[in-house]
Amino acid sequence: MSAHARGSAPGTSDAPPDPGHAAARPDGETPAALRDPDTQAALRAYVKLMRAARAIETRLEPDLHAAGLTPTQFGVLEALLHKGPLTQVVLGRKLLTSPGNVTDVIAKLVSRGLVARGRKPGDRRAVWIALTEAGRAHIADLFPRHAAAIAAAMAGLSAPELDTMGEMLRT
Repeated sequence: MSAHARGSAPGTSDAPPDPGHAAARPDGETPAALRDPDTQAALRAYVKLMRAARAIETRLEPDLHAAGLTPTQFGVLEALLHKGPLTQVVLGRKLLTSPGNVTDVIAKLVSRGLVARGRKPGDRRAVWIALTEAGRAHIADLFPRHAAAIAAAMAGLSAPELDTMGEMLRT
């Protein structure tokens, strides 16, 4: 039975496209990659991984919203809490976001008084970002609840299973 026939939206099935389905391509031919069992397994795992990540994000968003933060803003504050002052470039790499997005996120956090920009003497090129006292207090209050919500979302897995998953997903 197709995902659509089960009542879910088209394109939301856990399964990759059916390689035997004539509509796989307009010419009726199925790309070789879709016939490969390893590729099919990878596609199924990817869909499940993305759904799991989205389910956890959905559980976390209300607390972030109540704190007046987007997930990316939270990520900046969390990185600065645990790593200390960082350059915008390093923050962008840690958050897997574009330099332009990092600039916008930081500008909003600066305007709220949660972070400050600065330059280190002798290094005029790099812009350093640091938590302000208000930013430190804000993230120090929020982070324990955030961590507890993540732990609750993953409560179905044991510590060794979580460690194994972390090792398997390390990039």
